[in-house]
Amino acid sequence: MNNVSLIGRLVRDPELRRAGETSVCTFTLAVNRPGKEKQADFPKITVFGKQAENCDKFLTKGKLCGVKGRIQTGSYTNKDGAKVYTTDVVAEMVYFLEWGEKQAVNENKEDTEPIPQENEAQNDEIPF
Repeated sequence: MNNVSLIGRLVRDPELRRAGETSVCTFTLAVNRPGKEKQADFPKITVFGKQAENCDKFLTKGKLCGVKGRIQTGSYTNKDGAKVYTTDVVAEMVYFLEWGEKQAVNENKEDTEPIPQENEAQNDEIPF
């Protein structure tokens, strides 16, 4: 069984590139370790296809997101001839836990008001 579930904050903005006709997005999460000491791990996440494009569009440095996927290991020889081993998380699902499209530069900030996101419930929709 090869399953990974992580929740963390992006260390930097995601990077989108094309591999042929497929979109590939990579980013690094800061995932807190359990325990009293404040320690974190920083796994590299790789996402493919339309979901990769959405990650590039909606995720930015500091945003909280969840990732469900699998571990993938690999290796390559660097320019010095040494073998380097890698461990990445290949995401099957990315959950946007903090929403918001990347901020565009807008000089008339007082003329704009925030647009409610699809996942925000309106007060009259709350059943209690």
